[in-house]
Amino acid sequence: MEIKEIVKEQQAFFNSNKTKDVSFRVEQLKKLKQILKENEPILFKAIYDDFGKSEFETYVSELALVYHEINNFIKNCSKWSKIKRVSTGLANFPAKSYIIPEPLGVTLVIGAWNYPYQLSLNPAITALAAGNTVVLKPSELPAKTSAVMAKIISDNFPSNYFCVVEGGVKETTELLEHRFDKIFFTGSTPVGKIIYQAAAKNLTPVTLELGGKSPTFVLADADIKMTAKRIVWAKFLNAGQTCVAPDYILVEKSIEIRFLEALKLELEQSFNFKNDIEQNYVRIINAKNFDRLSKLIDNEKVFVGGTLNAETRFISPTILHLISFDDEIMKDEIFGPILPVISFTNLNEVVQKVKEKPKPLSCYIYSKNKKVVTKLLKELSFGGGAINDSVMHLSNSNLPFGGVGLSGIGNYHGKAGFDSFTHFKSILEKPFWFEANFKYAPYSSLKLKIIKFLFE
Repeated sequence: MEIKEIVKEQQAFFNSNKTKDVSFRVEQLKKLKQILKENEPILFKAIYDDFGKSEFETYVSELALVYHEINNFIKNCSKWSKIKRVSTGLANFPAKSYIIPEPLGVTLVIGAWNYPYQLSLNPAITALAAGNTVVLKPSELPAKTSAVMAKIISDNFPSNYFCVVEGGVKETTELLEHRFDKIFFTGSTPVGKIIYQAAAKNLTPVTLELGGKSPTFVLADADIKMTAKRIVWAKFLNAGQTCVAPDYILVEKSIEIRFLEALKLELEQSFNFKNDIEQNYVRIINAKNFDRLSKLIDNEKVFVGGTLNAETRFISPTILHLISFDDEIMKDEIFGPILPVISFTNLNEVVQKVKEKPKPLSCYIYSKNKKVVTKLLKELSFGGGAINDSVMHLSNSNLPFGGVGLSGIGNYHGKAGFDSFTHFKSILEKPFWFEANFKYAPYSSLKLKIIKFLFE
């Protein structure tokens, strides 16, 4: 079916008001969860074929979060869809005021390649829960996962409600030529700008989940062993191909060597370099990204790692030290298993350096000093983050997830996501039996005094 026809049919189905029925939405969410559960073996195989992601890591970082989001919406969809009464004020007496949450309409969700299930399905699930129809465009880079999502969804849902359009730049460009009621995009900042420009032609609201260089501060009073453990897991999950991964470390000079050794020890304990790491470690998505990442590794600054295999698109977890803000690796988001470490003695100076860069998607602070933590949280602007942990803030659906500035527009997860796909219609309702005359002509000084009293 042509994209034009899909959009037209979804508009017609939305206008039938079927999706505004909360029981219908919940029924579809339960159906989707059941279908995903039944097809887990196929989902696991597809993502492993694309870039070697294990069943364990796929479940933990993808499907578990999808199931959690579905469960959250099944539980709360009815509550979040209810009309909300608000106060009216004397100026409109007698009257009542309320807000009606209503779905936006036909939505376009453009997913990302690095977590192809989670970053495609979760925003689509959010849109469905809010009562919209969805056209889902998964990334074409992991072709097997795109194909399996297309098959599962097309086999079980009518295209006028929920469908998948596969393809690359050509298909995405064609999709953006049509008027949607909402566009949700996850990906890079340069592509996000293109999406934003296309949406502006129709004044279509957008949520852009982008990226950036997310800093991680490690202060001298941090628990070094636990800090290293949490950072190594967060950074090298998915071979570093995570938008909220710690992009670089800022560590106090006094603990730099101990911290580097702790990172090295944690890597040795987490990954078996001598045996089967290439079989149990996620590959870089394609040759283009492998080549880009390979060029960022300065062999003279490798503290640990640096092993490359172009044939299998394998880059071992790599720690770089003796790094400064002027190094090539500090110019753009790394998005791979390379972690540069910068030492500092003056916190204010490195804070200023971070401020000079575009606002990042995430920031992490490892310290027991509440005064320092408060200072950093107050002075630095970023999408979201964690204190004494990394990445895990996105697993809490009560925390809105999104960027700021060049790292994104809008947010989602849980109620925040429901709201982003919802229009809140404001209503003032008055009876006929009474109307005060102070707002009507002829005007007088007395009427003006009454209005001032009501509003001031």
